[in-house]
Amino acid sequence: MKINQQTTENTLTLSLDGELDASSSVLLDSELTKPEVLDYKKVLIDCQRLNYISSAGLGVFISHLQRFQDAGVKLVFFNMQEKVHNVFEILGLDALMTIVPSEADATAL
Repeated sequence: MKINQQTTENTLTLSLDGELDASSSVLLDSELTKPEVLDYKKVLIDCQRLNYISSAGLGVFISHLQRFQDAGVKLVFFNMQEKVHNVFEILGLDALMTIVPSEADATAL
């Protein structure tokens, strides 16, 4: 998996490309663990090219939820493919996490 970063003054956007599995989740976790991530008001996760997510990948996001909430950072997913969105829905994670259809919707939050 490849992770591309884009930043603005208040927003960090991570574009995920490929499969988020046990091995690649370590890379994502190291990105989200960086202290400077908490300097942003929003962390947007672009899932347009995310083809697959494993329980390890989901675990990375879940493990950072409270830390982001405590710091006042919004975590927002957008451009999620249907098969990936179904995994979030089946596990009830769509109730815990903010998932919107487009980047415009994500930046509007």
